[in-house]
Amino acid sequence: MFYRVHVRDHVRVTPGLFGLPAQEAIVATVRKGYEGYISKDLGIVLGVSGLKERREGVIIPGDGSAYYDCDFELIAFKPELQEVTFGKIKDIADFGAFINVGVVDGMIHISQAMDDFVSFGSDKALLGKESKRSLKVGDRCKARVIAVSFKDIANPKIGLTMRQTGLGKLEWVEEDIAKEKEGGKKEEKGEEKAAKKEGKDGKEKPAARKERKSVR
Repeated sequence: MFYRVHVRDHVRVTPGLFGLPAQEAIVATVRKGYEGYISKDLGIVLGVSGLKERREGVIIPGDGSAYYDCDFELIAFKPELQEVTFGKIKDIADFGAFINVGVVDGMIHISQAMDDFVSFGSDKALLGKESKRSLKVGDRCKARVIAVSFKDIANPKIGLTMRQTGLGKLEWVEEDIAKEKEGGKKEEKGEEKAAKKEGKDGKEKPAARKERKSVR
């Protein structure tokens, strides 16, 4: 979800920054223009990690600013479909839960909270009917991204699920792993017993020795 993005752009440094060294002025301008920028291609730009290359600057008559052809690197957050992420439940409503996955909040619909029939409890929790599991604010979870929308650039939407095996509240994941291990041990013991029984039942009995008496 976090990426280093190489960008090449013409950076316009205003006269107010001419007192700084060129590199500092360029980085300050890039930060002002890119930090917090959101787009479908870049995702959400968190910051500028550094200036890679700066070419000779030019001044356009009547403008007064200096223009530099530069290569620089950005740090961006971009959610990808099917990616697994960790987060903390920030809020719960009757239609689902909101989970913070770093720099933005995603939404887990009530039908995707767990592999069970889920209801909204009076104590602001999502409750599983059969499993008796509950999801509350502050719970740390593991979820998978199933929908990403940048239709509203100012407010990108991220949909997540916790229905599949290995997803959900971290305590649930640990419980499922323990059950799988226990089930594997029981299956292994069952196979060993069956093999021993088969060995006993299939063992051939030694043929009875016949004595011959000579008749004279």
